[in-house]
Amino acid sequence: MVVFLLVLIVVLALLGAVHWYVWRRLVRDVTTRGSLPRRLGTAAVVVLPLLSFAALASSRAGAPFVLQQVVAWPGFLWLALLLYVTLALAVGEAVRPLLFRWLGRSARAGAPAAAPVAAPVPVPVPDHAPAAPEQPAGAAPESASETPAEVSRRLFVSRVVGGAAAAAAVGTVGYGTYGVLRGPRVKRVTVPLAKIPRAAHGYRIAVVSDIHLGPILGRAHTQRIVDTINSTQPDLIAVVGDLVDGTVENLGSAAEPLARLRARHGSFFVTGNHEYFSGADAWVDHVRELGLRPLRNERVEVAAGFDLAGVDDVAGESEGQGPDFGRALGDRDRARAAVLLAHQPIVVHDAVRHGVDLQLSGHTHGGQLWPGNYLAELANPTVAGLERYGDTQLYVSRGAGAWGPPVRVGAPSDITIVELASKQA
Repeated sequence: MVVFLLVLIVVLALLGAVHWYVWRRLVRDVTTRGSLPRRLGTAAVVVLPLLSFAALASSRAGAPFVLQQVVAWPGFLWLALLLYVTLALAVGEAVRPLLFRWLGRSARAGAPAAAPVAAPVPVPVPDHAPAAPEQPAGAAPESASETPAEVSRRLFVSRVVGGAAAAAAVGTVGYGTYGVLRGPRVKRVTVPLAKIPRAAHGYRIAVVSDIHLGPILGRAHTQRIVDTINSTQPDLIAVVGDLVDGTVENLGSAAEPLARLRARHGSFFVTGNHEYFSGADAWVDHVRELGLRPLRNERVEVAAGFDLAGVDDVAGESEGQGPDFGRALGDRDRARAAVLLAHQPIVVHDAVRHGVDLQLSGHTHGGQLWPGNYLAELANPTVAGLERYGDTQLYVSRGAGAWGPPVRVGAPSDITIVELASKQA
């Protein structure tokens, strides 16, 4: 508990510092004290993080689903904007002094030569003369020796750098949002397996993970995914976890298009960590009603000549569930190829010990928001794509949806068609 509180304090302090920095560069440095833009900007920097906190906490707190939807869009989008505007402003710190000096040199080069002038004649100033106007706070001199021209240049530089940073952040987040709402694109990967019989050569598994139905992504998102999968005419469909962020009561109708998935050998489902935040057992029952077969630490023999196994997500261990490789794979014939559905890539070492030939996973989102991929690499053996671990190959999908901000940058969403290749062929 003490560690959690310390981490929470550090996170809140960091968020506070970042918001202060953004307020300073985008509000204080480019507006005048007491102006309407200053007041509106300050209010936004206070209200938006509160909406972000509400978006993150409302689901866990059991808030009405309508309220979750109201706070989700502005709250989650602000988190993405905050990331990229902070990165852009940080880059701008290097540009700011260079631009200021360049403007100063340009001004000096363009100024006419000074003519000699006579000594100024002192003029008496009446006691009732008005005081000189106060400089705008955003254009206040950084030192007592700074001239009005330098103050003006500094204000101009602040507005140029701040405006460019804001435009870059809005453009990045806007394009990343469009990518999510447009729906995932199909990616094709060929995986050779030594034990696959010749008859299974070219067998196609549609892998979809991390759909993340919730307050933002709903029924239309599911329908786009179903239409995309069906258009590829796969032999088998594997939904490898994190289907939802919410209860069956709130999202059951959003998942209904899954009933229209079509594949020659059916559709299969394994739980992800977010199912355990949303009522895993209820969701398992619901997807079964929609025609998907849950694999809960069990396997089936596929007619094409290999075993398909699935394990519960490691998050289920808190509920006495979790992955059980012994039940799923312990007594199988190892002369047959085994394909494992497991939400998180981290269980690949268990898969290696149990003789799995191919593990299909998701969970990482490919990092979702660059540079998040570098953080994802610290927690996962593979962030995206195909890699080999001993005799086991691991394929990790970047996922078809998004968690939190409905934004992807540097990690486009995908549905992967994994085509099995028999070495006998």
